[in-house]
Amino acid sequence: MLSNKIVSNEKITLVEGDNIVKTEKETATILNNFFSNIVKKLEIEPYETNDNIFQNISDPVLQAIVRYRDHPSITAINEKCDASSHFTFPKVSEEDILKEISNLKVNKATQGTDIPTKIIKENSDIFGEFILSNINSCIDQSTFPSSLKLANIIPVHKKDSKSLKENYRPVSILSNISKIYERCLYDQIETFFGNILSKYQCGFRKGYNAQHCLIVLIEKWKKSVDNGGAFGALLTDLSKAFDCLSHELLIAKLEAYGFEKKSLVLINDYLTNRKQRVKINDSFSQWGIIDFGVPQGSIMGPLLFNIFICDMFYFLEEYEIANYADDSTPFCAGKNHEVVIETLEQSSTILFKWLKNNYMKVNMDKSHLLLSGNKKLEANIDDNIIVSEQQQELLGISIDSNLSFENHVTNICKKTSQKINALARISPFMDVSQRRVILKSFITSQFGYCPLIWMFHSRTLNNKIIS
Repeated sequence: MLSNKIVSNEKITLVEGDNIVKTEKETATILNNFFSNIVKKLEIEPYETNDNIFQNISDPVLQAIVRYRDHPSITAINEKCDASSHFTFPKVSEEDILKEISNLKVNKATQGTDIPTKIIKENSDIFGEFILSNINSCIDQSTFPSSLKLANIIPVHKKDSKSLKENYRPVSILSNISKIYERCLYDQIETFFGNILSKYQCGFRKGYNAQHCLIVLIEKWKKSVDNGGAFGALLTDLSKAFDCLSHELLIAKLEAYGFEKKSLVLINDYLTNRKQRVKINDSFSQWGIIDFGVPQGSIMGPLLFNIFICDMFYFLEEYEIANYADDSTPFCAGKNHEVVIETLEQSSTILFKWLKNNYMKVNMDKSHLLLSGNKKLEANIDDNIIVSEQQQELLGISIDSNLSFENHVTNICKKTSQKINALARISPFMDVSQRRVILKSFITSQFGYCPLIWMFHSRTLNNKIIS
C-alpha cells in the first residue's frame, strides 16, 4: 500500500523465438548468456592501436601500458597530473579489519555458501585474524582470491513484457567476505585520488550527491535568466557504461596517475577472470566469464569507474558539464539561444569523441535537448538533429524550460496524497509511534530528495506542498 518497491514472486517465463522456455534451468542459462554478451552486442568501435609493438610482451599489465601509451587520455593525464605522485598498497592492520567487519550489514543479501554475516560479526576476533593474514598475503602476492570473484545474478524485471529477456536487469550478489577485502583496498585508493578527481564528479563520493550536481547547473541557469539570457543542456544517455569499461585502458590510466607495478598487478587480478551465473530459485546457469566492466554490486567498482572517467574533464575545461556517475550532461548559460546551441554543439563534439576513444557508446535515441523558453529549436549533435523539448527529467528531477518545477512538485504531491490516504485507512489499527514511523518513511521522505533544487520557486507551489 505504501512502498513503490514491489517484489514479485511470479515465475519467469521467457519467449525465445516461437518457443516458450519451460524450465528454470533453461531460463537461467538464456539470461546469463544475454547478460554476459550484452556489451559485445553494442558493437563498440575499437580504438586503433599498433598491436605489433607488444607482440613479444607476455605480461598483461605491461601489455596494457604499452598498448595505450599514446592514447589521448593517457597523454592528458601525463600533462595534467603530478609526475612525482606514486601509489602502492600498504598492508592493512587488525584495527582496519575489525572496523570493516563491524560495518557489515546483517540484512544484506549474501551467497548461499557464505558464512552468515551475523556469525562473522559475533566472532570478529577469530575471523579478523584469518582475514588479516589472507588480505596482507594478497597484497604481498598482488592477487585477489578467485573464490571472491564469483557472483550470483538475480534477474529483476524492469518494464514492459516479462516474457522478453531484454526487459530484465541483473542484480549481482557477491560474497560478504569480498566486501571486507574490497573496502580495505577502496579506502587506500580513495585517499590517493582525493585531490585528483574533478570537483564536478558527483557520483559515489562523500559530500557530492545529486543535489550538489544539480544546484551548480540550476543556479547558473537562474542567474542567466535574471540577466535576460538563455540556457540549455544536452541530456546524454550511455549504453551500459559500467559494463563497457575496458580493463586494459583502466590499468594504463592508473599507471599514468602513479600506480606502482605491484599495485597494478593486484587491480588487474581483481578485474580479470571474474565469473557470474544466474540464479532462479534453486536453479543455476553455468558460470560465464565477465570480460568487460567493473563488478556490479562491488565496493571498488564505482570508484574505479570514477577514476576511469576523471580525465574526461581535462578535455572539457573550457566548457561546463554536470556529471553524476555515468550521467554526463553538457550545459550552458549564454546571452541568447544561438550562443547556447553553438556552445552545446562544441562541447558535445569533444565529449562524444572522448566517449568513443574510451569505448563508451551514446544512445542518441534517448538523448534530449532542453532549452529555456517556449520555442522549439534545433541543434546538430554528432551529425544528429535534435529538437529542443519543454521538459525533461535529470537525476530524478523534472526540469522545465522555465525553471518553474511545477510538474515535479505536482507529481510529488500526487504520490504523497496517495500514501496519506493509504495511511488513513490503516491508522486506526496502529499506535502513534507506528504511524509516525510510516509518516517519516513513506510520506515526508518524498520531499527530502534534492529539495534545494525545486523548493521556494513560487508561493503557489509552496502552498500546494503545505496543503
